Amino acid sequence: MHRSGNLLFAAVAPADQAERRCLEATLIYDLQPGYNNQHMGTPPARRVEYLHEGEIPRTLRASAVNKILYFAYGSNMLSRRLRARDRAPSATAAGTGFVAGRRLTFDKVSTDGSGKCDAELASSPTDRVYGVLYEIDPAEKRNLDRAEGLGAGYREEPVRMVTASGTRDAITYIAMAKEPALRPYHWYKALVVAGAVEHGLPVAYVEWLRTCESQADPNARRRAENELVLFGVEPQAAAVEPRG
Repeated sequence: MHRSGNLLFAAVAPADQAERRCLEATLIYDLQPGYNNQHMGTPPARRVEYLHEGEIPRTLRASAVNKILYFAYGSNMLSRRLRARDRAPSATAAGTGFVAGRRLTFDKVSTDGSGKCDAELASSPTDRVYGVLYEIDPAEKRNLDRAEGLGAGYREEPVRMVTASGTRDAITYIAMAKEPALRPYHWYKALVVAGAVEHGLPVAYVEWLRTCESQADPNARRRAENELVLFGVEPQAAAVEPRG
């Protein structure tokens, strides 16, 4: 048995056993505290072991093997924005849909003085925020958190997304500070609209996005750099990243 940070894992199987083993089960304590707590009384020699794939608990397989499901509803809906090298290059669209009981606003406080997207709780359960469900490599989550300003501008929340194939549980980012008077820059709103169009969100929703008030960015360099992203041109230098 070996311990490394929050990971507890078994030693490599002997060569004569390797062919009979389909997968080495790894318990990730931060992700599956419920499963681990149920086994606290089990002797350490049996808490982690080699298991055939079919024997691994479904919850463990989902966390240790599957990719993160991320609900993007702002500028990250645009695939080339989300797949930037310093965000989540592995991001793969897995569907579109909506989260009920929330509404989209552009009043999240941003360091550049403009408003960014938020999916705030609404008083009516019929309100909806549409977006894109992405699958992301867990190894890229830290970069995405950094780009989104996790803990500084956004907090992470679980959401239940309604898609054409059923409901899916995902994570998203929700604003920590809001100011109703804020407006997004033109280029930021354009990224949101472009992402909605790219993934075929409902026409009425896209047209509503177009009507949202926006403002010119007084910083010409920032405006130009983000317009390169909008038009799919590789920037010569790292752009100032829009958070949302």
